[in-house]
Amino acid sequence: MDLLDTLRSTGAVRGFTDEPVGDDTVVSILDTARFAPSGGNKQPWRVAVVKDPALRHAMAELMRPVWEEYMGANAVGRRPFAFGRSIDAAPVAVPNALIDEIGTVPVVLAVAANLHDIAIMDGNLDRPPVVGGASIYPFCWSIILAARAHGLGGVMTTFLSRAEVAAAVPLGLPADHALVATIFLGVPTHQNTKLRRNPVDSFATIDRFDGAPLAG
Repeated sequence: MDLLDTLRSTGAVRGFTDEPVGDDTVVSILDTARFAPSGGNKQPWRVAVVKDPALRHAMAELMRPVWEEYMGANAVGRRPFAFGRSIDAAPVAVPNALIDEIGTVPVVLAVAANLHDIAIMDGNLDRPPVVGGASIYPFCWSIILAARAHGLGGVMTTFLSRAEVAAAVPLGLPADHALVATIFLGVPTHQNTKLRRNPVDSFATIDRFDGAPLAG
């Protein structure tokens, strides 16, 4: 695919066929994604390709209450987990195919980052730090884009990260690593390519964040 077309048409895919994805394809995807940028070229990523059905089930059991807490917040019109805050709302049990059917997802990747190799430039501010993600999430997004080149679709989630302490032992998470994402890949039952995004002049301004909108 043309690069610009790929960037403008790669939506999240949460439904997959039962067509298997071979290890050679996963290796090829990761071989491309490893060229993602990272601070100081430290390449802090580690990837666990999770195949064990029991381990996948354990991951799902950890993600399910987080998902239900997320949906409970949505049900009362609140943004779930905004800046790490929990919402005082009852959890809501809503089906989630990725969690409920995790055993049949063709590829499940747990992605971790070595915190010793990430510069947290905003770590001293009076808010949760966010900029460290610049050294790991380009890699995660490159996985999704590389998968597209193989006719696959996927989605990145962070539900398991909320349960990192419990997930660390079964996943063998190395010390001083953060569990930053779970990525699901497979042949999509539907590839959504018509994406809705806000126009440039709604978020880009000249000189200052309160400046005049940038218009082409």
